[in-house]
Amino acid sequence: MYSNRGELQEVAKKEFIKCLKLLEGVLGDEPFFGGKTFGFLDITFIGYSAWFKTYETYGNFSIENECPKLISWVDRCMKKESVAKSLHPPDEVLKYAQMVMKVYGLNRGFGKGIDA
Repeated sequence: MYSNRGELQEVAKKEFIKCLKLLEGVLGDEPFFGGKTFGFLDITFIGYSAWFKTYETYGNFSIENECPKLISWVDRCMKKESVAKSLHPPDEVLKYAQMVMKVYGLNRGFGKGIDA
């Protein structure tokens, strides 16, 4: 169906962005998914935000450009001490992903600047 990994990666990236936009639509103009208060959906989803930098690096795109309201939500959540203390910094998550990719020889053909 797809002629190369680059084409498959583009399809996956578009599908991922589509999912993020769906979440952004659910968030709407509210500060949190539960409205004005930080709730269960926020708790469930905020952990994935630590991986956003990794997704952007390997997918060669910007979540902020695609879903600015979602990034604003991440910023609001990170102002909560309990959230900020419980998540790994995105740079550390990226380094971990780079190490795993290198160990398994998967760096070639993904994003830019991955071979660090």
